[in-house]
Amino acid sequence: MAMSMATTFTSKFVLPGSSLASTAGSSATSNSLAKRASCVAPARLARLSPRASASGGAPSSSSWLFEADGRPAESSLWTPMASQAAPQAMQSAEGDVMGLMLKQRIVFLGNQMDDFVADSIISQLLLLDAIDPKQDIRLFINCPGGSISAAMGIFDAMQLCKCDISTICFGFAASTAALLLAAGTKGKRLAMPNSRIMMHQPMGGASGQAIDVEIQAKEVMYHKSNVIRILSEITGRSIEQVEKDIDRDRYMSPIEAMEYGMIDGVIDKDATIAINELPQVPERVKPRQENLAALEDPRKFLTPEIPDDEIY
Repeated sequence: MAMSMATTFTSKFVLPGSSLASTAGSSATSNSLAKRASCVAPARLARLSPRASASGGAPSSSSWLFEADGRPAESSLWTPMASQAAPQAMQSAEGDVMGLMLKQRIVFLGNQMDDFVADSIISQLLLLDAIDPKQDIRLFINCPGGSISAAMGIFDAMQLCKCDISTICFGFAASTAALLLAAGTKGKRLAMPNSRIMMHQPMGGASGQAIDVEIQAKEVMYHKSNVIRILSEITGRSIEQVEKDIDRDRYMSPIEAMEYGMIDGVIDKDATIAINELPQVPERVKPRQENLAALEDPRKFLTPEIPDDEIY
């Protein structure tokens, strides 16, 4: 087997750092390449990397290994390969934690969003959707937010996918991450019981000439209007209500986020609590809740005719 593979190699490749030329049929070339090929474990011929020499020594420029079909072995799942099909890319993820999660159709958003993070998440979503458009993708979120343009790229990729995307909040989903949490498939947006969700209006800054500041201000206002429109469509609340709610940082527990329409359920250790399973507040408890609200801000009850936004 080693001899036949080596014969195939001689007609296509010259090993890096070697003085051998591609002389097909030469016994010296065949013996040298056969010696290298014999070091390859049969069970791993489909996926090898040039991290170390076959003898266990340090990596060198002349200790490169090849795929079973004669191509140089790639070192990463994410190295672009035009000829690599999606199932082959999945097989190459063995030994990589993120790759193993990807094989289970799990995508994890755990860093502040920028263009690099967005490109990684988008590529994973599109890959899983191409492999099986009928099986769900689970998007785990523990993210403080980040770039609005990067988040919009992920949002559009989620809408583009044919398969359902279940979003699950671990820890914290804030700002643009809260938007992505709410953008999951209706009925499959969940949160852990101790997680927190926070939404607010987009922020930005500008410096330079007055016209440059004006241009940046218009861009921030565009993103604000766009976020308000999306949240209004997702939650079913009015534009005016959403605009008021995100004017300042609004922190929510999973139950509050579920009542607002951001998620559909809370994952308990024994079961998932859905919105229609929340216990109703007994009538005898409601007056006590009103009393507690009065203690928090008695001005609202002393002057009920004054709107909230006019109280300073």
